[in-house]
Amino acid sequence: MSSEIKIVNVVVSTKIGDDIDLEYVADVLDNSEYEPEQFPGLVCRLSDPKVALLIFRSGKLNCTGAKSKEDAVIAINKVMEYLREAGLDLIDTPEVKVQNMVATAELGMEPNLDDLSTLERTEYEPEQFPGLVYRMESPKVVLLVFGSGKVVITGLKNKEDAYIALEKIKNTVKELEEEYF
Repeated sequence: MSSEIKIVNVVVSTKIGDDIDLEYVADVLDNSEYEPEQFPGLVCRLSDPKVALLIFRSGKLNCTGAKSKEDAVIAINKVMEYLREAGLDLIDTPEVKVQNMVATAELGMEPNLDDLSTLERTEYEPEQFPGLVYRMESPKVVLLVFGSGKVVITGLKNKEDAYIALEKIKNTVKELEEEYF
């Protein structure tokens, strides 16, 4: 696990209450926008941690842009504390679930994407997009592999799977190099 994995986005979801009055929340919550004709949820942007929270009338809340689950929880707690002070009745301790994580990494080599495209579960159309899309089965993630050696891993539920996926793609690239040379 020597390669550096950088988590660049964590998306979590939770439920903070029932029947949230979004018009009221928009009035009392700084940095929030509520335009129901454009989007059914209220958007609240925080700067520390730098995230966007989407709050829905049903009480469901999504937090995106966090660099860790912990940052997302901090952001959710900040907003909930503020909403409680404004008089809203909210769940005491909401269960926060990671829906998706996005990580970036380096292969440490420049893969031949044409060779990689011979693998199952890959898509590579350089005229459309410069990266190869590889849908890994285990862990169940999607990797975007670029000719520069940069890799973006999406669909993660935890950081450990990023290391596993990166090691697997590195080994696959090495095996293909040996096969073709």
